[in-house]
Amino acid sequence: MTRITPSGVMRFFSFAGSMKPLFSRGSLYVLPLALLTLIPLAVVLSSFLQPQPEIWRHLAQYVLPDVLRNTLLLVLGVGCGVLLLGVPLAWLTAVCEFPGRRFFAWALMLPLAMPAYVLAFILVGLLDYTGPVQTLLREQLGYAGWFPKIRSPGGVVFTLVLALYPYVYLLAREAFRSQGKRALEAAQTLGLTRWQAFWRVALPMARPWLAGGVMLALMESLADFGTVAIFNFDTFTTAIYKAWFALFNLPAAAQLASLLVLFVLLLAWLEARSRGARRFNGKGGQGARIVLQGWVRWCALALCGAVLLAAFAVPVLQLVLWCAKVWAEDADRRYAGFILRSLMLAGLTALIVAAAALLLTHFTQRFRDSATRWLGRLATLGYAVPGTVLAVGVFIPIAWLDNGLVFLLQALGGTSTELLKGTLVVMLLALTARFLAVGHQPVEAAMQRITRNQEDAARSLGVTGRALLWRLHLPMLRGGVLSALLLVFVETLKEMPITLMTRPFGWDTLAVRVFEMTSEGMWERAALPSLCIVLAGLLPVLILVRQTEK
Repeated sequence: MTRITPSGVMRFFSFAGSMKPLFSRGSLYVLPLALLTLIPLAVVLSSFLQPQPEIWRHLAQYVLPDVLRNTLLLVLGVGCGVLLLGVPLAWLTAVCEFPGRRFFAWALMLPLAMPAYVLAFILVGLLDYTGPVQTLLREQLGYAGWFPKIRSPGGVVFTLVLALYPYVYLLAREAFRSQGKRALEAAQTLGLTRWQAFWRVALPMARPWLAGGVMLALMESLADFGTVAIFNFDTFTTAIYKAWFALFNLPAAAQLASLLVLFVLLLAWLEARSRGARRFNGKGGQGARIVLQGWVRWCALALCGAVLLAAFAVPVLQLVLWCAKVWAEDADRRYAGFILRSLMLAGLTALIVAAAALLLTHFTQRFRDSATRWLGRLATLGYAVPGTVLAVGVFIPIAWLDNGLVFLLQALGGTSTELLKGTLVVMLLALTARFLAVGHQPVEAAMQRITRNQEDAARSLGVTGRALLWRLHLPMLRGGVLSALLLVFVETLKEMPITLMTRPFGWDTLAVRVFEMTSEGMWERAALPSLCIVLAGLLPVLILVRQTEK
């Protein structure tokens, strides 16, 4: 038998007192915010623990072959496309000088205001066999069989590349601007031409930024629902939607969502690693620009103009023309409801997310331990998760809780009406988890301006705890909170799958209206709600342009 001595007891308590607790005080504050994302992910991934052989056999035979092939094609096509389009545009506007450069430097960001699903039905309406472009070609040339089909995998990739290239353009332009011309001049002194210096110096130095932009574009492609639905191009997002609402098979939807989550988490991890590697690229100063001469400068002007026309100017003009045709017939009393519900949903989500982002930033700044830091990162993981996955992950626990409440009420002799399913609660929970990262980023950036000396000075005056949040942080974070409100507001207006899958019966928004009209091929009637969404999306894009130029 082991003998217990007083000295041994003292050593044990000394060791126990030196151990750090598993959860710090700060992590307990941040944990509820992290659970908004962790619970849906855990629910979806838990479907692996309850495998259903008949579902997997059905998925493996009829669903997964096409879905996996299409998803792989989408990832490869969009990844290569945004690189081939975004990098040259970023290089031209950041380093070179040609006619119209200052205009295109900010105008090429405008496609960020155009939802991919809106661009999709515009391109289909314009370039399809019965559209005005092919009709005009047949009238003038008598034959248009050589014209590429827009309703094809290539059409899907082309649309998403036009909609998502700004992610690579923004990050690559910042990388090239930070390098300046000095790195190229140093390479030229070693005997390299400008073209060789670009490939061997500038491009490798910008690699982390390029990887980050490509990863963001790929995650958006995997999360996209409206675009692939318009093209009838089955991916994981459409398969999840069909399993839930067409087959009424929620377990099958959860199984598909679990596979998509694993792939998205892998991309999120790769994107985080690429961002962490940026520190090797320091600022080298801008220096003089490379002045393009002769036909090269006109080619640069033509490339930038063609991209802007295809991705923004022509689609907006087409929306205006379609709206003019259906305005008198379509702009009835229903649109007041569409707009009011969209504004209410976007406003509520923006307020909730801004408040959550403010609390998350305050707690992670106040408590700097590793547990709080990691939970803060997990809380903002929702933006990397597709809306269809979050809709499934939020609905399942809400349905379980609702059934428990109904059983309890029946036992007490009360009503058997469901309390939570089919309400705004489900939508707001899923939207908050999805866009918390969008709201957290500008608030966190504003928090970086508050120095430790300012906080120490406030504490020396007796301002601590909640008072520090209200009297120091909140006044100095007003700009970041305002940016968070605007960004989340517009992102919620554009969001489709969560709203479509979790909305109460008959609770249609502008995005739902676009989906319903495009599902029936009514492009003209989908133009009015789409134009409202695009105009609302211009505000945060212009704010982003202003901040980028600063």
